[in-house]
Amino acid sequence: MSTVSKRSLSSPRELTRISDRVSFLYLERCTVHREDNAITATDTDGVTHIPSATIGTLLLGPGTRVTHQAMALLGESGAAVVWAGEHGVRFYAGGRSLTRSSSLLEAQASAWANRRTRLEVARDMYRLRFPDDDPSGRTRNELLSMEGRRVKDCYHAESTRTGVPWRRREYRTDDFTAADGPNQAVTAAAQCLYGVAHAVVTALGCSPGLGFVHSGHERSFVLDIADLYKTEIAIPAAFDAVADGTDDIPTRTRRALRDRINRSRMLDRCAKDIKNLLHHDDQDVPSETDRVTLQSDGGLDVAGGRNYGDEPIW
Repeated sequence: MSTVSKRSLSSPRELTRISDRVSFLYLERCTVHREDNAITATDTDGVTHIPSATIGTLLLGPGTRVTHQAMALLGESGAAVVWAGEHGVRFYAGGRSLTRSSSLLEAQASAWANRRTRLEVARDMYRLRFPDDDPSGRTRNELLSMEGRRVKDCYHAESTRTGVPWRRREYRTDDFTAADGPNQAVTAAAQCLYGVAHAVVTALGCSPGLGFVHSGHERSFVLDIADLYKTEIAIPAAFDAVADGTDDIPTRTRRALRDRINRSRMLDRCAKDIKNLLHHDDQDVPSETDRVTLQSDGGLDVAGGRNYGDEPIW
């Protein structure tokens, strides 16, 4: 097997667009290794081969071990890797952008750095949630109140639809099992949705931490994006899982969520929504080659890889 230093780095054109990938794959109690350009999962049932470039998010549950070679391949492929805790409600995520361009990140940073444009993007996010209510004249407090009522209404509507009893949203961060079945399912669905949103945000080259609604957290923008699909995808999937039975709720919730993500083409929608929110129309993979420029005066970018000590910039 070749070493990491001898492997060539995949060009953006060779990588699968994030919108065309599997939303997430959950593994537990196995060893994750690499064979050629595939990830292998070895457990008591044998070896399963998984094409790395088709994965959006790889969730590694309890009892998993992963090799350096596997992580190197997942990093090259742009997959987010999530070490999930017991019941899948804790995770650490990583990955790399599928694009070599920083243009979308710069658009995000520019919109975030100005308080006026930051509020405009936040209002655009709420516009996606409330298509029949123009939020352009709403304050942030009013928008937060609208969102709170919307989520509460969604819980009660899903309870009526599925017949699953619902009291209120409650959970303990230190004890997943202390909550009742519906709350466990909602928590599990939310964590998986955050992992998928993190994968899309990272793959597009955006900063997970520069949020427009959420603030102060390393994944503020991830939470912003995930909330766009919470009442449409995550909460219904959670109630569907509980309606089907009360055993192994986290596993059935992940399956129900994966089905809804696939049916709704969430990855494709998520990538498009992020670009529209940031007023950016580049493709996921804008170029086959790296393009590095140097910033000069007057907003001028000049070619990188050159020494300007003895030659004029203009």
